[in-house]
Amino acid sequence: MLAGVADDWWIGPHQRLEAIGEMITCAMFTREFLRKYFPEDVRGNKETEFLALKQGNSTVTKYDAKFVELVKFYPHYSEETAEFLKFIKLGSGLRLEIKRAIEYQQICRFLELVNSCRIYEEDNFSHLAHYKSLNEKREKQHQDRRKTYDAPAD
Repeated sequence: MLAGVADDWWIGPHQRLEAIGEMITCAMFTREFLRKYFPEDVRGNKETEFLALKQGNSTVTKYDAKFVELVKFYPHYSEETAEFLKFIKLGSGLRLEIKRAIEYQQICRFLELVNSCRIYEEDNFSHLAHYKSLNEKREKQHQDRRKTYDAPAD
C-alpha cells in the first residue's frame, strides 16, 4: 500500500525537478514524503518512540524491525553519521545479557551488530529450550517415581 502511495507521489516532484534539471536525492525524497504523508505530530510521536526504544522482552529480530520502522522518523542522522549512530542507538537498547555477550567482538557496524545479536540469541535460546525440555522430562520422571512410591499398598 505505502509503496503505491510513494509511486504516485514520486511522479509529480520527479517531473518538476527533472524539468529544471535538478536531481532528487534519496534523503530529499524521504524528507518530502514523510512531510506530506505523516503530519508533524505523528512524526514527533514516532521520533519520541524511537528515542525511547529498548529491546525489552522482544527478540532481536523484532527489536531490529521496530528500530528500522522508527529510524526513518528521526531526521537528525546525516548520511555520513547514520551508520555509526544507528549502531550506537541499537546497541544501547539491547538487553544486558546480549550486550555483554557480544561486546567483546568489538563490532562497530550496524548490520554486523544485528546479525551477531541474532546469532547469539538463536544459539542461546535453542540451548535454553533444550535444557528446559530436559529439566521438564526429569521433573516428570521424578513425579512418576514419587507416585509409584507413594501409592498405597493393597
